[in-house]
Amino acid sequence: MNNTNVLIIGSGMAALQLAKRLHCHTNVIILTKSTLKDNNSYLAQGGIAAAIGKQDSPIKHYIDTIEAGRNHNNREQVLEMTKAAPVLIKKLREDGCLFDQDHSGSLQLGMEGAHSEKRIVHSGGDGTGRKIIDYFSESLSDNIHVLENMFVYELLVDPLYNYCYGVKAKNQDGVIQNFYADHIVLATGGAGQLFNFTSNARTVTGDGIALAYRAGAEITDMEFIQFHPTLLSKNGNGCGLVSEAVRGEGAILITEDETPIMEGIHPLKDLAPRHIVSQTIYDYLKNGKIVYLDISMIRQFSERFPTITGLCKKNGMDLSSGKLPVVPGSHFLMGGIRVDSYGRTNIQQLYAIGEVASTGIHGANRLASNSLLEGLYLGARLAERIESMNRKPTVLPSNFSKGIVNDIISTLPTIEQIQCSMMENVGIVRQEKGLRKQKEWLEKFGYSQWKTTDLDGVSIGDINRLYMVITSWLMTTSALKRTESRGGHYRTDYPFEDDANWLGKRIIHRQMGIEVEQNEQIEAAFAT
Repeated sequence: MNNTNVLIIGSGMAALQLAKRLHCHTNVIILTKSTLKDNNSYLAQGGIAAAIGKQDSPIKHYIDTIEAGRNHNNREQVLEMTKAAPVLIKKLREDGCLFDQDHSGSLQLGMEGAHSEKRIVHSGGDGTGRKIIDYFSESLSDNIHVLENMFVYELLVDPLYNYCYGVKAKNQDGVIQNFYADHIVLATGGAGQLFNFTSNARTVTGDGIALAYRAGAEITDMEFIQFHPTLLSKNGNGCGLVSEAVRGEGAILITEDETPIMEGIHPLKDLAPRHIVSQTIYDYLKNGKIVYLDISMIRQFSERFPTITGLCKKNGMDLSSGKLPVVPGSHFLMGGIRVDSYGRTNIQQLYAIGEVASTGIHGANRLASNSLLEGLYLGARLAERIESMNRKPTVLPSNFSKGIVNDIISTLPTIEQIQCSMMENVGIVRQEKGLRKQKEWLEKFGYSQWKTTDLDGVSIGDINRLYMVITSWLMTTSALKRTESRGGHYRTDYPFEDDANWLGKRIIHRQMGIEVEQNEQIEAAFAT
């Protein structure tokens, strides 16, 4: 039997920060569905936002985060995170993680969209995620055991006392293993692969959210999906991310005849919040125009952006033209499993951190380079919380409940069908007709049996498709329920923010259905 103190599902920034911050006498098992570095954190080109500059402050960082999040944020959480950011960077540097410096030895600080100051800390130019994940993975202590290619498909929850005591997982051969722990932490990432245009790693399919939903965890803010404005485009398809830092260095979006498309759209022009830039590009593409990122003004581009340069060469792009064709694609999920400021869910002993969790920090639209920061922040906070608790052995229920075996798997759509339909009906621009069409289509695939189906005998690929359908439904129904536009949620039939009816309200999926709750500070809904 696999017993441990802390079981972490996922291997991105939040997961590894948590593991590293736990005491060396705490036994930790990390389960990851692919390999240790096959995740969004590793792909992250942008950096980490932190108010380190002389003219900057955590309050300025806080204000920018609230503005980007369109006042849907948990303000207390945002302020605590922006205050912690410089300390988190300092701690990483002291522990040996290297960041880019100028000639005087000071940290280089970059500018990105919707930031009022230069505050983006980088490592390896545009390879920050790769550098930090490499640092974490190479410094894991002996108390941390990583098991790769383990797909967690069920949370073991005692229904009588509402606590999670373990998980079921399958290896590549489909062999089932049970893992038990005092603390189970979901850090599985977001859901970008639900759309056919995405910057996300191939593993990021939203399975952690569906996993938690089936177990009875509350899910919230699923309508808020950030579409990154600039994926490198090849034959009209996205083939990799072009970091927002490129526009921070002066690049602008233009049409083929070199018309700047962000002129007159927003005071920040090309550095406007991502949802505004993405929607503008989408409008041009819809009208048959090609949109380019003009990089001709950036000196020594290949040195400043080696990852993007490699991506361009891989796809046969000529950098000497000074123009990169771009399309928007799904990038970050602001919603997810509802948690408090320590990552606690409504199920005892079950936590969620990173992109799979909805802390309220990002609000309706994430500020650039706040995602790696949030992972560091919540990983550290949860480690402190776990270490402060008295150790007690996990008590396993005497009876293991079994689900119902039914035949919904054979009816499931293909991954390509899910991705294309989600992009068409729940993508950058939405309206009631398309959302209702998508909801009805998804519910054809065994809706009434999603929470009860026994998955022990189902293949990993089929479970993944089922979980993509469930998470897609959570997104679609939330987008249909919110009759306004805010942040990453844009509806043509309700094109404006509606503060009178929606400010501070969150759409929450619970076991008994979907509810709208008036509670801006998520923390207040949880017992201390």
